[in-house]
Amino acid sequence: MDHLALRGSEPAGKAWNETAMVSPLPDFLDEELRRPWYVRSCRAVKELYAAEREQWRRQSARISAHIAGAVYILFAFTDYILINDVFVPDLFARLTIGAIFIIGTELLFKVGVRSLSIELHCAAATVFAYLAWLVISDLSSYKTNMTYYATYGVVFMIGQNVFFNFRFWIAIVSSTTILLLSQADIFINRHISLEYVVAVGALYFSTYILTLYVNWSLNSERFLVFLNAARAEIRQKEAMERGAALLRLSTTDALTGLANRRAIDEELGAYWRDWQTQRISFAVVLVDVDYFKIYNDRYGHQEGDRCLEAVANAMATAGAENGYMVGRFGGEEFILVAPSPNREYVQHIAETIRRAVENLAIPHEQRPDSTSMVTVSVGAAFSQDVPGTRVERLITEADRALYDAKRTGRNCVRLFDQESTTRAETEENLADLLRTAEDRKLVSLVYQPLVNAISGEIVGAEALMRLTTPSGKPISPAVFIPLAERMGIVVKLGLWAIRTACQQLLATDAVPLVSVNVSPVQLKQTTFSAMVAKIMSDAGVSPHRLVIEITESLQIEGQPEILSSIRELRNLGVKIWLDDFGTGFAGLSCVREIEFDAVKVDHSFLHSTNTLKGAEMFKSIIDLVRSTGCAIVVEGVETEDQRRLCVEHEVDYLQGYYLGRPAPAESYEHPHAEPTDLRRARFG
Repeated sequence: MDHLALRGSEPAGKAWNETAMVSPLPDFLDEELRRPWYVRSCRAVKELYAAEREQWRRQSARISAHIAGAVYILFAFTDYILINDVFVPDLFARLTIGAIFIIGTELLFKVGVRSLSIELHCAAATVFAYLAWLVISDLSSYKTNMTYYATYGVVFMIGQNVFFNFRFWIAIVSSTTILLLSQADIFINRHISLEYVVAVGALYFSTYILTLYVNWSLNSERFLVFLNAARAEIRQKEAMERGAALLRLSTTDALTGLANRRAIDEELGAYWRDWQTQRISFAVVLVDVDYFKIYNDRYGHQEGDRCLEAVANAMATAGAENGYMVGRFGGEEFILVAPSPNREYVQHIAETIRRAVENLAIPHEQRPDSTSMVTVSVGAAFSQDVPGTRVERLITEADRALYDAKRTGRNCVRLFDQESTTRAETEENLADLLRTAEDRKLVSLVYQPLVNAISGEIVGAEALMRLTTPSGKPISPAVFIPLAERMGIVVKLGLWAIRTACQQLLATDAVPLVSVNVSPVQLKQTTFSAMVAKIMSDAGVSPHRLVIEITESLQIEGQPEILSSIRELRNLGVKIWLDDFGTGFAGLSCVREIEFDAVKVDHSFLHSTNTLKGAEMFKSIIDLVRSTGCAIVVEGVETEDQRRLCVEHEVDYLQGYYLGRPAPAESYEHPHAEPTDLRRARFG
């Protein structure tokens, strides 16, 4: 009984709409159900009921007409027994009327007329059949048989009111016509006695009253059933809509309208079962909005929400076009699950998502990289590539691929592969080691001497950090330092290095000064200079004996936090050196903006002096640094020829394996004395 008003005819629908404007449908049906039987029903409801019952009435009238026509013809057998002297015309009449009854009804049904026309046809045919039977039977000479046989006219009345179950007004008209015809026949042709007239007349009248009541009762019951069914359907529909709304709420992200974590988990479970049972492969793709926290801080949370909505809509559109599900995984992270026949298709899906967001061209001017709009990093995992019996493993590998995408530049796509997983696992183990390295004494310092280029006197030492595993296996600084910077652990380790260097060498006066390399992450800490000052104070060491080395590759311009930290350190008296000069992209602009005490020329320039071009470049860079007014330090001295070349170019300080390898603090036993392995580096 879905969409009741839509099933009816146009007038019924129009009437219903007019009624619905007065009262809501559920309340209107409740009012109709409470209506007493003697109060007339609303026209609109009756028309709606008629429209709803239309097809049933047509089909019911059609079937009843076929049965009634067949029964009418079969009653010729009774005629043959009781009034066989008129059997031939009677049989012809019955066959003709029965055929008209059946064929006429079928034609009306086929051409699609409304049920009212079919019912009128059937009612008229029934009355005509009764009249034909009376006329022919009156011609019979078997008057006594007819006195009994005439009572069979009630069958026609029962057929009208009960068997066909016409509309009540059709039943009244047709059955009243049969009643009048029967009474006329009795008075004209069957006036045998008063008793007979009363008995047969009473039979017809009682049948007339009872069958009309049954007809009215059945129609009323059907109307009540319709009202109750319609009310129940509306309640069920409302309950289903509420249930669907609750289901949508429980499976939809409120901000973006995408599937939420719960819905995604269900989808993942279905895909995983298909993969495990039918080997239908699929992909899990994780998407993260690049630098979203910076976007939120710069433009505000409302703009941040609008950004997420736009990104979600772009991905949902791409998902709808390609037939995969997109959901919000949390924060600025999204997830999509899609059937995928191979890795190439996984790559295609991920790249489609990346481009869809990039094409939005949402401005993001505060990004620390060269891109000035909102982008996403994408990591994906393919079910065929990931061993295991749990879907969580697929999520984990997609997350690792996403981390790899963010680590290698962002706004790119990375797919899981076993090699990257091995590297990720190694990094995870190393990260765990770094978190506990200081407490477990797995981190230490060694010191490489810095000597005067002319006298060979040790003027200081550079502190170099070393890390070992619990088994004693060393880990290269090129491996653990970048990871420590990404994790933020380098801040804690850097302060530990400064504190340890002060305690081991400066507090004991083993060397005049110690240099410590500082990470950009440390310099961005607003409290960094204050913490350095406290370390120096606690160790009882003058700040001018500490050197902070800053790598030239560090982007200093446009970084107010770094510049502020450097100025504060200089105000404390700490020396600032520029390390690896000539290898980065800061160049002379860095030297111009910051007052360095010394510049360390990268070892690559010294090592290239074996060629004419290299020698000229080395001389040029020495002259360039000298023009800045900074002291010149050359690192990477590994041969006597290299040392002499530096002396020829009037370099101030030297550092390298030829002059001394990194050694523990214990090698610097006496104040201002060289470590024992440096005696060969004395100059004269």
